[in-house]
Amino acid sequence: MTTTKIDVTLLKDISTFEGSLAQRVYLSLKEAILVLHFQPGVILRKGVICERLGVSRSPVSEAIARLSSEGLVDVIPQSATRVAYFSMAEIREGAFLREALELASVAKVAQDHTQDQLTQINRNLHLQALLVEDQDFSGFYKADEEFHAMLMQFTGYPRLITLARMVSLQVSRARMLLLPTPGRAAETLQEHRAVVDAIRNRDQVAAQKALHHHLGQLLPRIAPLEQDRPELFLTN
Repeated sequence: MTTTKIDVTLLKDISTFEGSLAQRVYLSLKEAILVLHFQPGVILRKGVICERLGVSRSPVSEAIARLSSEGLVDVIPQSATRVAYFSMAEIREGAFLREALELASVAKVAQDHTQDQLTQINRNLHLQALLVEDQDFSGFYKADEEFHAMLMQFTGYPRLITLARMVSLQVSRARMLLLPTPGRAAETLQEHRAVVDAIRNRDQVAAQKALHHHLGQLLPRIAPLEQDRPELFLTN
């Protein structure tokens, strides 16, 4: 396991986020964790975070407490605060719950989508293609997240995205491990296109089949990394 210190220069300026001061600090830290700028096991030192973001300790402490409640940070009493290690058990559970929600969502969107919604999805695919071409994996990760969020948003059920994000945080973080794999981002784009083709044709069965195939790529690819990169994973 690693205990490397964080590189706070990778934290995004909180002025790019909206909300209260604590909310913006939380979003900056969360993004750094999810895109693996802050890798599992690194120590979070409040002093250097405060200095980098130009805030007092209070909003940083509040943000860390929130990240801890989400399982992204481990607070060790009288010791240190670190980015949580990956847990295959949590990743499997999150993948199971995420797939259940997304398969139901894509069937409804395939049946009920509007032309405007289809246009928004196609714009996202175009952005993904540009990011693949540029090999911008961090940018592709965000566009990928937006793609899946749109599928849930377009169901018309406003709480669905919040629920899905809550149950699949560890999955979202684990997916970032795979994107730098040669060819994986391009494969992901093709899988997304297959989903959208089925949505365009209002074919619910094909949409669910394409999405099931896409989501099923995660666990078989993540599992070997537990042996290849053990420093990132929780040990028994």
